[in-house]
Amino acid sequence: MTTALYNRDILRLAASIPHHQRLANAQASVEKRSPVCGSRVIVDVMLDPNGRIAELGQKVNACALGQASASLMGAHAIGRGHEELADARDALAAFLDGRRDDPGTWPGLEIFREARPYKARHRSILLAFEAVAEAAGQAGG
Repeated sequence: MTTALYNRDILRLAASIPHHQRLANAQASVEKRSPVCGSRVIVDVMLDPNGRIAELGQKVNACALGQASASLMGAHAIGRGHEELADARDALAAFLDGRRDDPGTWPGLEIFREARPYKARHRSILLAFEAVAEAAGQAGG
């Protein structure tokens, strides 16, 4: 892997994952794994009466890219509903695959531009976004 892929900004995000504790009374919990690299993310959510994330917990055992992605997801997920989370997941997947030129409106995802040629890393980057969108959907958001 090149140093551009694991740059200082990626490593900084990887070291500062918010909401890094599991929720004791989650409305929904979803675990996602990458069979390629062994990365694993568990996301717990509690929704408010409007179906938006009120509380978030996550356990992240992933490479630096997966950790950085979980950090960006966790930093901006509170207050978002299932549709917004699914849109962010889909935009990020399309961006990584080269089906779109930008990663959508979720803050900070442009940082994964250097990872686009490394298809084996895409799954790890997507785990947190897949898990939070699925958890919000299961919880009724």
